[in-house]
Amino acid sequence: MLLLETQYLPSVAWCAAVWREQAVALDAAEHYQKGSLRNRCHIAGPNGPHRLSIPLVKGKHQQTAIREVRISYLEPWQRQHWRSIQAAYGNAPYFEHYAEEIRPFYERKFEFLFDYNLEFQLLILKKKLGWTGAFTFQDQNFHVEAWPAESDLRNQIGGDPNDFPEWFTPQRYPQVFEERTGFLPNLSVLDLLFCCGKTGAEVLSNTQVFPN
Repeated sequence: MLLLETQYLPSVAWCAAVWREQAVALDAAEHYQKGSLRNRCHIAGPNGPHRLSIPLVKGKHQQTAIREVRISYLEPWQRQHWRSIQAAYGNAPYFEHYAEEIRPFYERKFEFLFDYNLEFQLLILKKKLGWTGAFTFQDQNFHVEAWPAESDLRNQIGGDPNDFPEWFTPQRYPQVFEERTGFLPNLSVLDLLFCCGKTGAEVLSNTQVFPN
């Protein structure tokens, strides 16, 4: 069974690794790690990748269990993220097909980051792209390389969309600003959904993933 950390609107590499599995364990016992994709994602922008970050309730997150990390609403980040998504993908081929189902995630207030990420992941991967697998939750804390069941890919997909793991070979698909920026290989799965629609499933199926 594959073990992964939670991600906000996960990257294509994360989703490609998930796509080949029927059961994926999400690490629900880890402590939050700053500077990761747990509360960040990258979407397409006219000048390259544009980062979206979910603000968190202040505290020592490094020592906080991931399921206890709370989202902050002191600033209007939901409105800002949605406006950025509209600006990036308003002209994408499938934006109108999915926008009304994505929008509620920028209106409804979730308390915990883990729950927010999970519900978003299930909407896109299972309901929209058709992944037939299932997530489980790993509630026992395993150190890196101590996971006994197949592949542990936690923390192998960093915050830079151009810096992806060796086991991931990007599969090209048409992107909104490709003529200006070139192909951006590891953006959020939201980019794949808005640009390709249901055929995004074929992109994930054809992506070469050979984790250690």
